[in-house]
Amino acid sequence: MGGVDEAASAFTVEQLAPVLAVGALVLVVAVGAVRLSVRSGLPSLLLYLFLGVALGDAGLGIPFESMGLSRVLGYVALILILAEGGLTTSWHEIRGSVAPAAVLSTLGVTASVLVVAVAAKLVLPVDWTIALLIGAILSSTDAAAVFSVLRRVPLPPRLTGMLEAESGFNDAPVVLLTVALSQQAARTDASAVPLWVLILTIVAELIGGSLIGLAVGYLGSQFMRRMASASAGLFPLGVMGWVVLAYGAAAMLHTSGFIAVYLAALVLGNTHLPHRASYRGFAAATGWLAQIGLFVMLGLLVSPDDLLPQLWPALVLGTVLLLIARPVSVWISTVWFGMSWREQGFLSWAGLRGAVPIVLATVPVLVGVPNITWLFNLVFVLVVVFTLVQAPVLPRVAAALRVIDPERAVNLEVEATPLEELGADLLDVRVGPTSRLHGIELFELRLPPGAEVTMVVRDGRAFVPDPHTVLNRGDHLLVVATIGTRTQAELRLHAVDERGRLAGWSGLVPVERDQSEQPPSTSRMWWRLRSGPNRWI
Repeated sequence: MGGVDEAASAFTVEQLAPVLAVGALVLVVAVGAVRLSVRSGLPSLLLYLFLGVALGDAGLGIPFESMGLSRVLGYVALILILAEGGLTTSWHEIRGSVAPAAVLSTLGVTASVLVVAVAAKLVLPVDWTIALLIGAILSSTDAAAVFSVLRRVPLPPRLTGMLEAESGFNDAPVVLLTVALSQQAARTDASAVPLWVLILTIVAELIGGSLIGLAVGYLGSQFMRRMASASAGLFPLGVMGWVVLAYGAAAMLHTSGFIAVYLAALVLGNTHLPHRASYRGFAAATGWLAQIGLFVMLGLLVSPDDLLPQLWPALVLGTVLLLIARPVSVWISTVWFGMSWREQGFLSWAGLRGAVPIVLATVPVLVGVPNITWLFNLVFVLVVVFTLVQAPVLPRVAAALRVIDPERAVNLEVEATPLEELGADLLDVRVGPTSRLHGIELFELRLPPGAEVTMVVRDGRAFVPDPHTVLNRGDHLLVVATIGTRTQAELRLHAVDERGRLAGWSGLVPVERDQSEQPPSTSRMWWRLRSGPNRWI
C-alpha cells in the first residue's frame, strides 16, 4: 500500500485543474491553428511543434525531457494516425497505386537511405552504421502534411492514391530498419549482426505483420457486422479496438505492428460496415488528437539552444534528400509503372517529412548508442526547415508540372448533413467549372416538392435567392430537402448538371439501398440506369 500511497501523492487533485486548463487551452489553440494552416499553406504540424516549443524551456518553462516516454506516446500516436488513414482510405481509389506505392516504400526507401548515408558520411564525422541510421530515420514521408496544404488542389487519382498508400506503407519498414540499425550501432564489433540477417529479418517481419493485419481486419469486419444492432456510439470503439488489437498481436509475435495496423484498418474501412459515418468520424477525431499531442510533445522535448549547431548539417542533408535521394527513390520505384516525368517530379517534391523521423530520432538514444543525442536536434531542424521550404509552394509546383486534373473536381459536388430531428437534409451544392447549372434560373431546376434552394453564396457573399436568380460557376447553393425528397432532389440536380435546363426525368430512377451499402466511388451519387440495375453511373 505504501507504493500506492506514494504514487497517489505524486499527483494531487489540486494539480489536476491547471493540467486540465493547459491541456484544454492547447486543444483550443490547435484547432484554431488549422485555419491559420489553410491560409498560410503550411501544414498544421509545424504550428503544433512551435506551440510545444513555446510551452517548453524557451517559453512557459514546462519541463519535459523523457525520450522514453516520448517514444512510447509517439508509437501510440502513430498507431492512431495509421488507423485513421486506413479507415478513411477508399480501396477503390488507391488500388491502382498500391503496387508502385509498395515498391516506393521498400525499394525506394532503400535507395533513399543509401544516398543520404553517403552524404552523411561525407558531411559528418560518423561511421557507416550511423550514416545508414541517419538515412533510415530521414526516409519516411508524411502524406498527411501534403494533404493539409493540397486539400484545395485537385490531383489525379493516381497521385493521391500514391501519396495515401505510401503514407500507410512506409512507416513500417522505416521503423524496423531504424531499430535494427540502432541496435547494431549499440553493439560491440564482436556481437554485430551481419547486414543480410538484418534485411531478412525486416522482410520477414513485414510479411508477418501484413498477414496478421489482413487476418485481424477480416475477423474484425465479420464480428462487427454481426454487432450492427449495437449502439452507434459503441460501434466506433469496437472498430478501433480491432485495429489496436492488430498492432498488439503483431508486435507480440515479433512482426511489424505498424503495417498490421494500417492493413487491418484498410480492410475494416472498406468492407461496408454499418455506422460508417460514426466510426470514420471517431477515427478522424482520434487521429487529429494524436497528431496534436504528438507534435506538441515533440516540441516540448526540444531545447532551442541546441538547434543552431545542427543547422548547417541539416541544410546539407535536407538538400541532398530533396534534390537527389527522393527523386532517385521515386524514379527507381515508378519507372516500371509508366509514370510520366511530371508525376515523378511532383512525387519527389511532395515527400514532406513529419512526425515519424522526429520520433525515430529518439530510438538510438534509448537503445544506448553512445554520443548520439545530437541526432534528435538535427532531425528536428531538418523537418522544420524543409517543411517551410516545400509545403507553401506545393500547389504552385503541381500547377507548374501540370499534374492538376480539372476533371477531378467533379462538376457537381454535394455534401449532405442530416438534420434528423427536423426530418430534413441540408445539401451543399457547388456549381463546378464545367457544370451546365451555369446560366440556369432557379425556377428552371424544377426541384421536387419539399426541396428548396434557401441560400446562394457567391464570391464570399451570401444572399437569399428568388426564382429568377441566375446560377454562376463557383456558386454554392444550400438546398433544404425533406428526407423523403432528398434522393429526387439529388437526381434532379445531377440531371441538370449534366444535360442543362432541358434535362428530363426519364431513364433515371432512385434506388432503395441498405444503409451499410457503399457506392464504388464516393464521387458519384446514388442513381442507376433503368436499363441496367447493376451498372453504376
